[in-house]
Amino acid sequence: MKNLTVTSSPHIRNKINTRSIMLDVVIALLPALLAGVWHFGMRALLVSVVCVVSAVAAEWISSTVIYKRNTVMDGSAIVTGLLLALILPAAVPYGIAALGSAFAIIIIKGLCGGLGKNIFNPALAARAFLLWLYPVYLVRFTVPGAELSLFGSNIDAVTSSTPLHHMQIPALPEEGLLDMFMGNIGGTIGETCTLALLLGGAYLIYRKVISIRIPAAYLGTVAVLSLVFAKGENPVAWMLYSLLGGGVVLGALFMATDYATSPVTPKGQIIYGIGCGILTVVFRYYGLFPEGVTYAILLMNAMVWIFDFYTAPRRFGSKEGGR
Repeated sequence: MKNLTVTSSPHIRNKINTRSIMLDVVIALLPALLAGVWHFGMRALLVSVVCVVSAVAAEWISSTVIYKRNTVMDGSAIVTGLLLALILPAAVPYGIAALGSAFAIIIIKGLCGGLGKNIFNPALAARAFLLWLYPVYLVRFTVPGAELSLFGSNIDAVTSSTPLHHMQIPALPEEGLLDMFMGNIGGTIGETCTLALLLGGAYLIYRKVISIRIPAAYLGTVAVLSLVFAKGENPVAWMLYSLLGGGVVLGALFMATDYATSPVTPKGQIIYGIGCGILTVVFRYYGLFPEGVTYAILLMNAMVWIFDFYTAPRRFGSKEGGR
């Protein structure tokens, strides 16, 4: 009789790990990146490269100095850098992009304990940090097809107001809905082409990397509130422009669904998505900037522990919830 090897649980194993999940996210982000390069030129690609390389370098420094172990190969730094690049304008200086990546990895992720322990989404926190320090560069959106210098200054680049700026007047944007769906509008590198974002989101859902609960609750809430509290004579058009404009689709599919900063319970995910949608609409209507996705998700990140605590399933034999 052969000797049996007895080990502790878990005994169920598969090929899914952190690296494979991060690879799926990178694949899902490629359509948005390619669309950004198509509309804004090679500078968009260089900004993305700078963000990713800076994030990986910061991850190596953070993991080596603070934790004495190398966590670069898990791929999370690549995802953070790429996500940050997609929510930055193509004309942003490379130094600012690199600073944002370093802040996301070292401060937001590293000082909180590393992957899975950060409270806030690193890419969004970095954008909020850069918006506070360099608002001029973060709100200058290049029009598609503008000639951007790869290494010189783009301070005089051709810029335009985004559809959300028109909606603050309030007025419906000049751009057609098809142009917004295909990305023929000004904006950040990765937020303009809704088609590319939906393709990437569908891939993540198909691969079961994310659940549809958070995106559906988020986008559904924005749709309902924009329809009910529409400004203008065409509520349906106002709702559609609200969904296609800005970073709400990118935020719902790729930012709000971050494992470390979103609830783990199904009920908590739905409440969290609804909260993100409510805050997004409130910030868009009453905030200083026309966009509200960044701060809406960051504020809801801070409340995730509450949703997990009060929506945890009741343990067998217990009269209370998961407490």
